[in-house]
Order: sequence, then C-alpha cells, then structure tokens
Amino acid sequence: MSRRRGIMSSKLKEELAKELGFYDTVQAEGWGAIRAKDAGNMVKGAVELAQQQLKQ
Repeated sequence: MSRRRGIMSSKLKEELAKELGFYDTVQAEGWGAIRAKDAGNMVKGAVELAQQQLKQ
C-alpha cells in the first residue's frame, strides 16, 4: 500500500503550528501528538490562506 501524499507542505504546516502555538509539541513528540482541535485549526488556517491567495 502506498503512503498518502500530504496536501500541505511541511513548511506550511510548521508555520501554521507556530502561529497557533503548538509547534513545541510537534518538535518534542511529533505530529501525532497534536490534538484533533489543533489539526482542525491548521486546516482552517490553510483554507483561509488559500482563499486569500485566490482573491489576489
């Protein structure tokens, strides 16, 4: 079975995690340690960025 390719780049995920305040958890324990709410907020932030870029 092939591994799913992520939609968000690693750089974008890191930037969003820093902005949302849980990047220290990612560094210490990895992406699997973040809360579902934090993951949802990351997706929301990515969607908002994409919408802003489409408007420009």
